[in-house]
Amino acid sequence: MKYAVHCTLYVLQQNRMNEIAFRPEVLQKVQLMKTRYPEGKQKSALLPVLHLAQEEFGNWLDIPVMDYVAELLEIKPIEVYEVATFYTMFNMKPVGKYVLEVCQTGPCMLNGSDQIITHIKNTLNIKNGETTADGMFTLKTAECLGACGYAPMMQLGKFYKEHLTIEKVDEILQLCREGKVALN
Repeated sequence: MKYAVHCTLYVLQQNRMNEIAFRPEVLQKVQLMKTRYPEGKQKSALLPVLHLAQEEFGNWLDIPVMDYVAELLEIKPIEVYEVATFYTMFNMKPVGKYVLEVCQTGPCMLNGSDQIITHIKNTLNIKNGETTADGMFTLKTAECLGACGYAPMMQLGKFYKEHLTIEKVDEILQLCREGKVALN
């Protein structure tokens, strides 16, 4: 049984691999990124290319997408997996439309991020790393988002939401539900 499941997953991944390709304008960006580095050092473009891939292919990176990136950059797939799984900014499974990434390190915790995280969990009825049943929200905690002076804070899309309070979080969640929050 275990072997059959593994084989089925492998076939599904291979089929998906055949469907994956950047749009021409995005592929052009990738090629431009590669030219910024000396011959044989295309791996240096990995982080920005992974960002493009995540945006292009549903806001997460599955194995076929990472294999495609490896092929484009002419590097080993394991090198892509290592980087993608190291950074919390890359999603390794499907996420909601709105990813609430709440900082949980020292300054944010001292300023109440633990209460913010608990409030989001209770309000959305999800745990850290989970997505709401409607696919709208995913909660993630982050180690440091580099905005300690604005604690507690979270990242929502490409934007920081700073000096959070329970009331501000409720307002942000409502604006998201109404589709009034930009992600890019």
